[in-house]
Amino acid sequence: MNTSVPRPPHSDTDALLRAELTALLPPPPVPEPTPDRNVALRHAVLRNALAAGDGEGAHPAPARRTRPGLRLGLLIAPVAACAVVAGVAVLAPPAPPAGPPGGMQAGQPASPDAVRLLSDAALAAAAAPAPTVRPDGYVYVRSLVAHAGHDAAGGSTTLPPAHQREVWLSADGSRAGLLREPGAADTTLGARPPVYELDHRGATPRRTTAGVAPPSVTHPTHTYVAGLPTDPEALLRLVREQTGGTAGDPEQRAFTAIGTLLAETWAPPEVTAALYGAAARIPGVTVLPYAKDAAGREGVAVARTSRGEQTQWIFDRTTSAFLGERTVLTEATPAGPAGTVLGLSAVLAKAAASAPGELPEG
Repeated sequence: MNTSVPRPPHSDTDALLRAELTALLPPPPVPEPTPDRNVALRHAVLRNALAAGDGEGAHPAPARRTRPGLRLGLLIAPVAACAVVAGVAVLAPPAPPAGPPGGMQAGQPASPDAVRLLSDAALAAAAAPAPTVRPDGYVYVRSLVAHAGHDAAGGSTTLPPAHQREVWLSADGSRAGLLREPGAADTTLGARPPVYELDHRGATPRRTTAGVAPPSVTHPTHTYVAGLPTDPEALLRLVREQTGGTAGDPEQRAFTAIGTLLAETWAPPEVTAALYGAAARIPGVTVLPYAKDAAGREGVAVARTSRGEQTQWIFDRTTSAFLGERTVLTEATPAGPAGTVLGLSAVLAKAAASAPGELPEG
C-alpha cells in the first residue's frame, strides 16, 4: 500500500517562503519615540517595576508553541533587536533642554550656529598677532562708517554713502585723542577740562583730574581692555555689571558693548577670543547666512534683535575675521519701515601710532 507524505497547505507554504525571505533582509529601522511617548513609556516601566518589586505579578506569560518546520528564530532576532533599542530609549532619561549659557534662566540661548561661528572667530582671534602699543602711544583705527539721519524736510530716514573715519586713542587714556573725518574739522577725543583745587585759602590753585571717570567697558582705554578677564563667563559678568540699567534690554546693552569693543579697540588676542566667548553666552544671538559691511565685503553675521532693531556683526566666511557691523530695523518704526539700515561700518585697519594725526608705519 503506497503512502504519501501530506504536503502543507498552500497558505503554509507562503508563510514558509516569507519567513525565509525575512531572514535575508536587514532588520527594519526603529523610529525614535516622541518626547511625550518616551515619557509615557518610562512611566509605564517604572509602574511595572514597582508592581513587580515584591516578586509578585512579574511572572512571564507562557510561551506559545510554534508549528514545526517554521524557522521562527530568524524572525525573532530583528524583533529582539528592536526591543533592545526601544529599551535603551525608554530607560535612558531624555537630555534636558539646553539652558541659556552662562547660567541665565530667561530667554532663548544663542543658537548652535551662532555659537559655532563665534567659536571659530575666537580661534582666529587667538591666533592673531598681539598689539604692540606703548603705554604712552596711541591706537589707530581706520574704518568706513555710515549713519542714517532725517533729511532737512523731515522725511524718512536715509543712509548716506559710507565715509572714512580715523581715530587715534591714547593707550592709557592720559592724553587726548583725535577723530578725523573728511569734510569736517578734526575733533579732539577724551579732552579733560582743567580742574583746580585749593589746598587752603591763599594757596596757589593746583591742577587735578578730580571728577574724571575711571576706564570701563563703556569708556575703555587700550590699557584697560588689555587687562580684561580672559574667561568668557567672568568677562560677561563684568560687561553686564558695567552696562546695567533699569530701562531697555540689558542683554542687548551687553551685546552692543562687546561689539563696540571689537570694532573700536585693539585688544590682545586672548581678550578678543574671550569677548567672542562672552557673546556666545548672551541669549537671543542668532546667525544670518549673508551680510555685507560698509566696504561691500560679503560675509556671515551673528545678530541680536531688540525692540525692533537688529545689530549684526559681520565675519569673513573663510578667516572668521571681524569685518564690521550693521544695524537694521526688523519692524516698522518712526525711523522707517522694516529693512531700513540705520548704521553700517567696516573695520579696515588697526595699528599703533606715536602721536595723534600721525599714520602708523606701513
